[in-house]
Amino acid sequence: MKKKIALIDIAQALGVSRTLVSMVLNGQGDLHGISPVTQDKVKAKAKELNYKPNSIARGLRTGKSNTIGLIVTDISNNFYATIARRIEDNLRQLGYHLIFCSSDERAEREEELIQMLRGRQVDGLILATTFQDTKVLKELIKEGFPFVLIDRHIPNLETDYVVVDNYKSSKKAIEYLMEQGHREIGMLTISPSHLSTIQDREQGYKDALTEQGLTIKNSNVCQIAFDDIYNQVGKSLHKMLNQAQPVTAIYAVNNNIGKACLEHLGKMGLHIPEDIALLSYDDIDVFKFCAITAIAQPIQEMGDQAVNILLNKIKGGKPKPLPNQQLILPAQIIVRKSCENLTTSR
Repeated sequence: MKKKIALIDIAQALGVSRTLVSMVLNGQGDLHGISPVTQDKVKAKAKELNYKPNSIARGLRTGKSNTIGLIVTDISNNFYATIARRIEDNLRQLGYHLIFCSSDERAEREEELIQMLRGRQVDGLILATTFQDTKVLKELIKEGFPFVLIDRHIPNLETDYVVVDNYKSSKKAIEYLMEQGHREIGMLTISPSHLSTIQDREQGYKDALTEQGLTIKNSNVCQIAFDDIYNQVGKSLHKMLNQAQPVTAIYAVNNNIGKACLEHLGKMGLHIPEDIALLSYDDIDVFKFCAITAIAQPIQEMGDQAVNILLNKIKGGKPKPLPNQQLILPAQIIVRKSCENLTTSR
């Protein structure tokens, strides 16, 4: 097995001390008066010997690992995959690494991941949290450990977050469907129902209907389990479309439900928008290709803002913590053919 090169190997090759080599490779050569010529020799020898620094050991010495942890619910979800890539690209340019994990919408899993990432000496966390109990996050706040909530926040928890105005965008989406002539609008929502994103989207749906004097029918609202989306969407669509007064439009509260709707409606032989209208939260590539009206979230801005807030916390939070930043960004409805006027599409 090839020997791993250590600081002492570089020092012995150059006839200098291990301490000097450590100072140079940690960017402290100028601070300690080490000549530029000597610094260049140390760096050249380190490159020649293919020296790889032990980032964990360095983190223990300096108290900083230049690594950030990101916890989302499902990294395979297009929304979270895209935002993770944006965050990773931003951090790389700033000299940081990213470790990302999926909680699968399980609070106990999220708590385990937080402890694991802290054990790896991450400098801070970005969380799309699934917590309902705020105990774990309050402990982080008490310890002064930097973190930012993204996509979701917890009401009454004073911390940093970057979210979208889910209520307003959801309400506008339902109002748009009503402008197209739809009155029987079904909503496929998802568990866990305590999440701020889901609560706000559901409330936007309800308020849009009640403000127009329409009744919110229990038969037009179905909750889908996070771990059984495809099967439950199929059953819910059959129920909504075969009741005495079937729905004429479907509102999917996230892209996974929207994709499942596309598949099941196709299998049922229904055409969009001629037989049924479809509108989904989150705008993804498949919706663009299939002309599905969708609510587009400002993913790039969310990622940018979360990184900026977190790194400012890490760099400027001592001795006095920085004030919390709580950003609510607007979303945009992208109108396509899937919700054309009810009277003209049938």
